[in-house]
Amino acid sequence: MSVQSIMTKRVITVELDDQLSTVKEIFDRLHFHHVLVVDEGKLFGVVSDRDLWKALSPNLGTSKESYADLATLKKRVHQIMSRDPITLKSDAAVHDAIRVFNSHRISCIPIVDDDYKPVGIVSWRDILKALA
Repeated sequence: MSVQSIMTKRVITVELDDQLSTVKEIFDRLHFHHVLVVDEGKLFGVVSDRDLWKALSPNLGTSKESYADLATLKKRVHQIMSRDPITLKSDAAVHDAIRVFNSHRISCIPIVDDDYKPVGIVSWRDILKALA
């Protein structure tokens, strides 16, 4: 079985200079856990929901919120993204994806075409669903 048969084809991307407020809105509204960072359509990095929460002030949305807390939403994606993500092509086998997850501390694998443009994403949840 190839990763193409289990990958999520709906890929959400952001640009290197987008603000973290944009990423937060995507995660809040669409309930995604990862966004892919592109420049001119090519993959440059990944931002996970955990990356975002580490970068934002814990006081956001509380009575203690200050201007400094709100300023964390203005940070840029390139400041927190994981660079040079491990990728696979869509014809890679699912067991290749499992091997990647077992060898690296990552929670998603971007699937790219020959031009390094994202065409999908595989998470460990996708693998579990396929095995169930």
